[in-house]
Amino acid sequence: MAERAYDKIMRGLKEIRAYQDGELKVRTRTLKIEPTRTYSAKKVKSLRQGLRLPQTAFASVCGVSNKTVEAWESGRNTPNGSARRLFELIEKDPTVLQRGGILSRP
Repeated sequence: MAERAYDKIMRGLKEIRAYQDGELKVRTRTLKIEPTRTYSAKKVKSLRQGLRLPQTAFASVCGVSNKTVEAWESGRNTPNGSARRLFELIEKDPTVLQRGGILSRP
């Protein structure tokens, strides 16, 4: 079994060398990832209110503490990249939380 792992590692190393030497072509693709938007305190509060959620529920949805949401909405702090990305998804489709099973309404 150790020999098998060794053979795989050696084959991988040989492929790396062949690629570096221009002997091996690999498929590549280029992706363009849009930068995240910024969210002001007013915008965060508006987004939360648009979802009709109290701060505690919004904090749970975002995976942060209630204090963090309070800080965002008061302008003491700004949302990080992952929170901003989530906000973008919510803005584009307010039903994304329900469809993703994150939020259910009775």
